[in-house]
Amino acid sequence: MRVGVEVGGTFTDLVAVEGGRVVVTKVPSTPRSPDVGAFAALTASGVDLAAIEDLGHGSTVATNAVLERKGAAVAFVATAGFRDLLFMQRHDRRNIYDLFYAKPAPPVRRRDCFEVSERLAADGTVETPLDEAAVAAALIPALRAGGYRAVAICLLNAYANPAHEQRLSALVTAALPDVLVTASHQVAREFREFERASTTLLSAYVQPVIDGYLHRFEDKLAGAGFTGRFTVMQSNGGRLPAEAMRQSAITALYSGPAAGVVGATRQAARSGFRDLITFDMGGTSTDVCLVQDGRPSLASESEIDGLPIRTPVLDIVSVGAGGGSLAWVDDGGMLRVGPQSAGADPGPACYGKGGTEPATTDAHIVIGTIRPGAFLGGRMELDGAAARRAFEPLAGRFGLSVEQAASSALQLADANIVRAIQLVSTERGRDPRDYALVPFGGAGPLHAARIAEELGIATIVVPPNAGVISAYGLVASDYTKFDAVTRKMKLDEAAASEAGRLFGEMRARLAAQFADMKLPGALVYTHTLDMRFVGQAFEVGVEVPADRVDALDATSLAALFADAHHRTFMHGATLDRPVEIVTLRVGATLPIGTPPRLDRERLAAGPAESTRVFHGEDWIDCARHTAEALSAGQAVAGPAVIEGYTATTWVPPGWTATLDEADNLILRRPT
Repeated sequence: MRVGVEVGGTFTDLVAVEGGRVVVTKVPSTPRSPDVGAFAALTASGVDLAAIEDLGHGSTVATNAVLERKGAAVAFVATAGFRDLLFMQRHDRRNIYDLFYAKPAPPVRRRDCFEVSERLAADGTVETPLDEAAVAAALIPALRAGGYRAVAICLLNAYANPAHEQRLSALVTAALPDVLVTASHQVAREFREFERASTTLLSAYVQPVIDGYLHRFEDKLAGAGFTGRFTVMQSNGGRLPAEAMRQSAITALYSGPAAGVVGATRQAARSGFRDLITFDMGGTSTDVCLVQDGRPSLASESEIDGLPIRTPVLDIVSVGAGGGSLAWVDDGGMLRVGPQSAGADPGPACYGKGGTEPATTDAHIVIGTIRPGAFLGGRMELDGAAARRAFEPLAGRFGLSVEQAASSALQLADANIVRAIQLVSTERGRDPRDYALVPFGGAGPLHAARIAEELGIATIVVPPNAGVISAYGLVASDYTKFDAVTRKMKLDEAAASEAGRLFGEMRARLAAQFADMKLPGALVYTHTLDMRFVGQAFEVGVEVPADRVDALDATSLAALFADAHHRTFMHGATLDRPVEIVTLRVGATLPIGTPPRLDRERLAAGPAESTRVFHGEDWIDCARHTAEALSAGQAVAGPAVIEGYTATTWVPPGWTATLDEADNLILRRPT
């Protein structure tokens, strides 16, 4: 049996697959103790833990530790003269007209930053040896007196030669065996000192939190009879065994959103759709990602709370528009939606847990797209009257009816999501009209048609059990690990040959790591070069086709770079300037084989009922169907509401929804 448990901001979802049997469970999240909610989902599902062979897990524990500043007490160690690296940062200014602008604050105090005497040149040669005597006499006592649980080490140019970091790590570990040590060459062996230092610090900051969380969860699993493999989702869309994640906790920051993209991609592929824009609207936020030819876009850097992280992540854009996002009025008297959220506690007003502010879920109840008695298949009763009361103050303020106020809030949420989709499509040189929209999460299928109309998208693919696709992604994802090394080389035949040699070393290193994790099997590799024109400040990722990796030459690499540069910037196709290689990246994937099917429970077919929905400026009559009662090939013409256990789909006038053989609900409209 394969089981995936994903902890979201509002609900914790579980999908268990064994043969043709699928078990789906949703329980409220427990933000203060996510492991409690995760184990509660296992208990509520009724699955036998002893029968689970593979348990995949994704959570926001690492993300919350950074955002809420609840990580470990951490010390930062840098080369002499670079103690203030984390505070000086870059010379950019995010808000140029803000007189009180302050740079993002790292989760470390200046008094917790230390220096060591050593120096490496940019090519990795030693200029000043590591002063081990000073480390023993000054640094170790200071770290011991500080009571730190973690130490982050980032020495100058260590990406070119990690010898000093390795030695310093060994000295600190030997003297302070209870302290977790993270060195930059372990998490980000790339140039750009601030970004590398930030990644190393954040990794050390969340390492004890992740380590403690996984230990608690594993102890509960073992106590309940679990003996299978426990894996954790990474931000790059692949899983790793929990033990390996303890050494690279920073890669788990966006595990939940990444799992959703993988699950949606796998399920849409069953219907033949490979060019997708995935759209995950949960309780707190909406995450969107572009998928080209069945492969989600990957970025080499991301940010959290304004701080950069140099580790591969799926190129996901998030906005504060979820089922719990609150509608409010700003200082200028304008209606806004999000990023504030009612979360799981107290939740939207309709949850009946004390919430009084109007949320997106309340708006859907007001306009009729969510039926209070049908939420989670009727297992969770909602308070429709409370939802209306929540919107009455906004309606009064703007002189609108309650339905108009709720509809306006939903339009604003849609606008936020449209902008996020444009960031991953239009602004990346991709036309969204060339893609199918794949909505999931509890609220995604309710908003998908309106968003598709705004973007000119003609096809929507709604997966079965759309509200738990992230949990499904945990059991449908492969095992993946990445390696990156910075080596600046002006492009010529010697550089091409050296790149091929380094690629070979990196593949061997990744293969050894998979062997250490006891993950046997044939690995599939991807090879990417970060390249740029000499004199440029930033690079373009150039993927090297598998059939060219063993015979790299300068001419073909230059042509690949020209094509990638032109797609990104719409110029640079003619190589009239020298080009250089900056960073080499290799990804290793161990495929799980054919992913399990995510079929929904079948119910006896029955006649469609009627309901009313506030659409445009008035109420309209429409049909109401049960998703689990639809049969393959059955078409539903809009306007219609299709209610499922984990998500409801809104089919507006002019759209038609058809259930296909893969159990996906395909919405189309005339182009």
